[in-house]
Amino acid sequence: MTTAAILTAAGRGTRAGGECPKQWRLLAGRPVLAHALAAFAGRADISRIILVIHPDDRALAASLLGPRTSVVVGGADRAASVRNALRALRGTDTTRVLIHDGARPLVSDAVISRVLGALETHPGAAPALAVTDALWRGGATVTGTLPRAGLFRAQTPQGFAFPAILDAHEAHSTAAAADDVEVARAAGLDVAIVAGDEDNLKLTWPDDFPRAERLLAARTAKGPPMDIRTGNGFDVHRFGPGDHLWLCGQRIAFPRGLQGHSDADVGMHALSDAIYGALAMGDIGQHFPPSDPRWKGAASHVFLTHAISLARESGFALTHADVTLICEQPRIGPHAGAMRAELARLLSVDITRISVKATTTERLGFAGREEGIAALATATLVRP
Repeated sequence: MTTAAILTAAGRGTRAGGECPKQWRLLAGRPVLAHALAAFAGRADISRIILVIHPDDRALAASLLGPRTSVVVGGADRAASVRNALRALRGTDTTRVLIHDGARPLVSDAVISRVLGALETHPGAAPALAVTDALWRGGATVTGTLPRAGLFRAQTPQGFAFPAILDAHEAHSTAAAADDVEVARAAGLDVAIVAGDEDNLKLTWPDDFPRAERLLAARTAKGPPMDIRTGNGFDVHRFGPGDHLWLCGQRIAFPRGLQGHSDADVGMHALSDAIYGALAMGDIGQHFPPSDPRWKGAASHVFLTHAISLARESGFALTHADVTLICEQPRIGPHAGAMRAELARLLSVDITRISVKATTTERLGFAGREEGIAALATATLVRP
């Protein structure tokens, strides 16, 4: 199963007030849409994310883009916007899609998991909350009551089998649809209901923003203050012909080179894998297969910047990285400062957060016999 997420954020949201569309207003110091995006980008089981935006918002969206995130311009209404995003997924390996309101910044990981779980046995699934309040009909005065049994308040993300929801949207008439469940049901799709969350509110009115701020503060107060991840990476490359080698981004003159599909920068490879590991997103080989000729001889900063971009896309900041190079030769000490500086530059962190050191194996093993170099790396990521 390959899952994509679509976040709708092309509306203007005038009812919410403010000087800019609600999805771009700051909530706890970050745009509303950034909070919604982080909920999906933090999951390893979501392969790609599409932000559906208004054409005037391209510059605002640019700061949110990462390796898995792209933008699509929305249409005249919500259904048209979703249809544009679904069409952009044609030709990919997507089998399931989650469609979420970008103005719902507090969606929980548990809600997303429940929707994905229901898609194992249904072509559609959506979170909802049973109506518990009495329902009245009226205007200035009450003119009647309505039964509330069997009524639900719909939420997002709404999930579907990708081919089925694409066909449903293509067949949908020009009549406005309340949400994607309505489009799916019009096409005859069965949609399962899973438990929603009271905190998963859609920001609609000015008073919704203070409420969302309080909910975010309460989450911090009652749970772990931050999400801390640690990942490890290990890599080995053998010596071969050459007159230089690359280590942690530095070209070092040496009578032998390191052999590999890329530039064989063993230190940078280990650190990249440490970041991927902290994110639970595999390793270099999964993102840059050695069978792909595009990466033949590639500079390893491509892998490292991809890894840190995934981290930022998921709302994480790198707080520390430690690289240990294991070899008899070359001597690392004279180059360690430059290595730290280059890694700090690529990762956009202060050099005091980067450690590079070396050790030997006391002439034991392949490193002791000077057959190659190994590297061990640890990376710590933190998400508020």
